[in-house]
Amino acid sequence: MNTSDQKPVSDQMALISQQAELKQLIAQYAKTAGVYETPISSLFLARIDQPSAPVHTVHKPAFCIIVQGLKRTMLADEVFYYSAGQYMVVSLDLPVVGQVVEATPEVPYLGLRIDLDPQQIGELLMTLKSQPSPPSKNTTAGCGMFVSNLHASLLDAVLRLVRLLTSPEDISVLAPMAMREIIYRLLQDDQAEILRQIVMSDSQAKHISKAIDLIKRDYNKTLRIEDMARIANMSVSSLHHHFKAVTAMSPLQYQKQLRLQEARRLLFTEMADAATAGHLVGYQSPSQFSREYNRLFGSPPARDVARLRSSGVLAVA
Repeated sequence: MNTSDQKPVSDQMALISQQAELKQLIAQYAKTAGVYETPISSLFLARIDQPSAPVHTVHKPAFCIIVQGLKRTMLADEVFYYSAGQYMVVSLDLPVVGQVVEATPEVPYLGLRIDLDPQQIGELLMTLKSQPSPPSKNTTAGCGMFVSNLHASLLDAVLRLVRLLTSPEDISVLAPMAMREIIYRLLQDDQAEILRQIVMSDSQAKHISKAIDLIKRDYNKTLRIEDMARIANMSVSSLHHHFKAVTAMSPLQYQKQLRLQEARRLLFTEMADAATAGHLVGYQSPSQFSREYNRLFGSPPARDVARLRSSGVLAVA
């Protein structure tokens, strides 16, 4: 066996060993079902003991790994599956539906999420600007979410971050170093162009992120596409085209997702009635609100919230 044959084999063996250690660390920290905050502010660990119902949320920019189980994430009509040996990156705020589809008490779903700071990505890119970019399968900004295969160098950096949970006194110094390496490794991977586009000031994806910021800020107001196009420094037709490419939905569909998710939160946490919740998030017609709520969540507002309350929690992805 020559050297070029040996390297892929050794990398695969390293990956298997790293996954086993990471699984042990997550199981040690997450002893029962739930999503756990950690002393590392950007790091969250998850354990789920059974398949979950679909969970609607606005996913923040993040890097997610599964070490056991299988998860499905839906972005509009796009469906992403990922499992052990893979990771998912969300590069900007996206309304998604997440669902754990493989998990049992004996073999639970185990995974982690690391929130990504676009500013940190941009700062690291500035230090790398004199280096040639790695080959990329994506020459233009595509969907703001992707699934890719893990490799040993990336997982090694993740492991060093998670190991710090056993030595809290080291977190303040070593966690930023591990996070920087994780971002560096992501920027060297074959789908890195999606992350690069999100922080490059002259990219179409960066322009779309400005439009998203406007929708998030004024989600309960009438959406004027012309205003969005002006803020994004794009024509109306270009805005529609690139917004759909990045988010898999139109600006109006994006706004509707935000409105209905916020209304659901109000109904669940603040005991608001459907008419009030609908009005607060920007609906003028109670019947239209109930109709669109039912279409997204599968039940009318009162029935949906009753089900949520009987389960005791408003699930989050």
